[in-house]
Amino acid sequence: MRRETSADCSGVSPQFQWQLHNSRRRSAVTETLFKYIDGGGIIGYIILALSILGLAYTIAAILRTRHTKLVPDEQVQELRIQANARDFQQALNDCRSAEGDTFLGRIAAAGIDRSLRGPLGGLEARSAMEDAGEDETARLFRAIDPIAVIASVAPLLGLLGTVQGMIGAFETVATAATKSSSYYETLAYNISIALITTFQGLVVAIPCVMVHSWLRSRIDRAASEAGRALEPLAMALEADGAASMPGSSGDGGAPRS
Repeated sequence: MRRETSADCSGVSPQFQWQLHNSRRRSAVTETLFKYIDGGGIIGYIILALSILGLAYTIAAILRTRHTKLVPDEQVQELRIQANARDFQQALNDCRSAEGDTFLGRIAAAGIDRSLRGPLGGLEARSAMEDAGEDETARLFRAIDPIAVIASVAPLLGLLGTVQGMIGAFETVATAATKSSSYYETLAYNISIALITTFQGLVVAIPCVMVHSWLRSRIDRAASEAGRALEPLAMALEADGAASMPGSSGDGGAPRS
């Protein structure tokens, strides 16, 4: 009853008061966040730029390491069917198409291409796929390396800001003639720089370390999954190559397409 009376007297509804309170609270949070960023000085803004860069690299890496870009289930099934049918040329064409341009497709294409180059190429297909797999895995790892670099550099920049702030604090203590209000303000400002930059560096570094570790494990899992998925194709290519050897009875399967 008291709230209703207050609302009637002031002419403002409780809903409007609640919205006004939330607006003020959001404004206070934004102001506090800006104060933390601005409180780090130039180094704080450099760390902020690193955080934006780290976010961009993270989004790009997540998109690049999606399951549909690494080892799509449909492509696994299609390669298995084509391997059983010894339809290697069609498999190569599919892997080199825009839809087949995946982590799995590029590795498979390397093995099939080696197999189709000569009558005994099938015997070298497995090693070709292993080499391509190592190259593709290394390429994905290189794509996430900047995240690890940011995770390493951000706390070092925070430490640099800490040293800068402490130097400023000690200079204030050493050079101040009197302990006036400006003395305490300058001292507090330098100490805040020392603490805020450390905080900023850790805020950027910790998520980057976690994201980099998660992406590495994601790539490792994809590489293992691709190896298992390509085993039927590797066996079919090896059998086709063995059937092409001079003196072979030639019953290794259907002729290559």
